[in-house]
Amino acid sequence: MSALASLSAPPLVGGFAELDVHRILDTACRRAGLDPTGATLLRGHTNAVFRLRTAPVVVKIARRGSCPTQVQRSVQLVEWLAGLDFPTVPLHPVRQPVVIDGQATTFWRHLPQPDHPVQAEQLAAPLRMLHQLPHPPFRIPELDTVGAIRRSLDVITALPAEDVDFLARRLRHLEKQLADLAFVLPPGLLQGDPQHRNALHDGGRAVLCDWDTICYGTPELDLVTIEIHCRRFGYGRAHYQAFARAYGFNVTHWDGYPVLRDLRELRMITTNAKRAVIGSFTQEEVIRRVDGLRRDDYGLRWRIL
Repeated sequence: MSALASLSAPPLVGGFAELDVHRILDTACRRAGLDPTGATLLRGHTNAVFRLRTAPVVVKIARRGSCPTQVQRSVQLVEWLAGLDFPTVPLHPVRQPVVIDGQATTFWRHLPQPDHPVQAEQLAAPLRMLHQLPHPPFRIPELDTVGAIRRSLDVITALPAEDVDFLARRLRHLEKQLADLAFVLPPGLLQGDPQHRNALHDGGRAVLCDWDTICYGTPELDLVTIEIHCRRFGYGRAHYQAFARAYGFNVTHWDGYPVLRDLRELRMITTNAKRAVIGSFTQEEVIRRVDGLRRDDYGLRWRIL
């Protein structure tokens, strides 16, 4: 970590100051009839996720500023999926989300995990099942990767102006190429960010979790996301190839792969860039990733944020 990152302010948890996130955790748990004493933070980069010590429950506080309506949609989706016996992490049986000062909190069954992550190959069956489900009987947003990137670019404050300009030019170029792609898979429900850290072991199977990015669109987007995570985070080509065989389609053999790969990586970079603060490790890593894009370094290993 650079000297600049070492001078950063105390890290935020899900966008919250530590006192604020624990106040929301305490209030939401008590409204749900749960005791937050001794809760352990599991994740804090995007959402604030805690494991309770007093019950087999995981508490997820949506990122600061998230719309409670979006969280309600995730709850509605998981309830619908559970009714279809779809492999998803179950909700804890309380009325939810619990909204405290406009911030939505959800509660999930804790699934004990081994010391190794879910393999990409294990994601193939639940993803294929998801992509083939009928449209739910409620509204699901349409996939809009370009719009999401543009909204992120508009609020980035921790990157040099020349980097933001470079990313904006790259988006304009990719948007033109995207319009000419011929997708080969039928549209369906997308997890939106399928990867090793958004799935859990449940006995002998993998179950999906983290439904914040659910949308309706082209499954190639989910598949290229898996490929990127295998390549960028050190799992390796064989790891992805095992997934592709199990799913029954190798997105890297599709002629639209380079465009969708570049667009998905751009979204991953800009999503993290909009959360970065000056002097943080996130800022340092995002700038490093942007430099890799400038050099067309598709083998650069990214560090997890």
